[in-house]
Amino acid sequence: MTPKRRSILFVSAAALLLAGAFAEARTQVPAPADQDPRAAAAPADGPDPTLTLEIGDPKLKGKTMEVGAGAILAGASGAKVDFERMVRDLMAARIVHVGETHDAMAMHEIEFQVIRALYARDRHLAIGLEMVPVTLQETLNKWTAGILSKEDFLREIRWYVTWNFNFGYYEKIFDFAREHRLPIYALNAPREVISKIRMRGWDSLNDEEKAYFPGPPDVTNRDHRTLIRAVFEGLYRSQSAWDEVMGANAVRAAGAEGRRVVVCVGSGHLLYNLGLNRRAYERSQLPFKTVIAVEVPAGKKSVTVSRAISDYVFGLAEEEKKAFPAIGLGLKKIDGLENLVVDPKPTDGVAGRATFEKGDVVLSVDGQAYTDINELRMALAGLKCGDGIVFKVLRAGAVKDVRLACEKEPAAEPAEKKRPD
Repeated sequence: MTPKRRSILFVSAAALLLAGAFAEARTQVPAPADQDPRAAAAPADGPDPTLTLEIGDPKLKGKTMEVGAGAILAGASGAKVDFERMVRDLMAARIVHVGETHDAMAMHEIEFQVIRALYARDRHLAIGLEMVPVTLQETLNKWTAGILSKEDFLREIRWYVTWNFNFGYYEKIFDFAREHRLPIYALNAPREVISKIRMRGWDSLNDEEKAYFPGPPDVTNRDHRTLIRAVFEGLYRSQSAWDEVMGANAVRAAGAEGRRVVVCVGSGHLLYNLGLNRRAYERSQLPFKTVIAVEVPAGKKSVTVSRAISDYVFGLAEEEKKAFPAIGLGLKKIDGLENLVVDPKPTDGVAGRATFEKGDVVLSVDGQAYTDINELRMALAGLKCGDGIVFKVLRAGAVKDVRLACEKEPAAEPAEKKRPD
């Protein structure tokens, strides 16, 4: 169970973006990557204000509904529906957006079940993924064509540098697409380009970088600004750029072969139908539906959410533990040195409980030398609770052993003390 976890499964890639200029040095699972980057602005106690903002569909502003664990509610009516009823309604959409928290297995299971149910009714289906930039589309094509083994795919796409969340969260979706030869479309722009927009704005991009986008990101929507509550203009610019490029690529995917597209993306890009879903519709007029989930904290029957927040909202019981250990080890490469270097000093996850220091030079891991970040992270991704490995590092001229042990996480604070429920 993760302390201080917000009740909505709201993932913005903003936390990753802030480290975008150092993509190779990102932690195994940035912590807390599943947390709304605006959490610092949230009250210490009480409900998450993001859930009940008076934005989005004017007909639904100010109207709320109670979402309990195990329930599915329709935003339009505020009433419970069953999964089959929801899927029948989704069939009216050309683009179905399904939000996720990147390290929440229950949300990925919803994505998979939606994909499988839609495929049972429409074999002409495609999948769009936030996790992969368009520069790696050919690798996705090789995967769905059955050309690459799983290990070769993870190496060629550099999964643990490109995205960095455990592939196990997405494995069922990738396997299903490969089994049924469903196209998978990359939706994202290269992270370094988004980072450049955040830091210096649209005009700082060269022509090649601008070509990833349909045009300058629209930053004029007041409701979207309210949702993001950007403290820094650059952060709002980058979120808008992400939504703009992924919305345009979702439309392009839908038009490529006339397929219905299921878009899997962090929920922060979808809330109140103001993110990439809005931009895709404004660009194409293709009908769409949005599905997200909210987490119901232990000890609570339900959470209150705006009916405008999504077309359909799943209620999920609070996770007791993550499906995969959050390693939390940042690594980088230094010119002229083959070895990997720890940077920054780990403060979260499994590595945060070890004795690593910033600047540790990794000599070996359980006797194996690594010179590639992706290769080491592939090895770390296989760790399970109870596993342990030993890093041999060079620190201040001395060789030291650092044990990284995937032990059970410390107990979380009681629900009434967590911020906010």
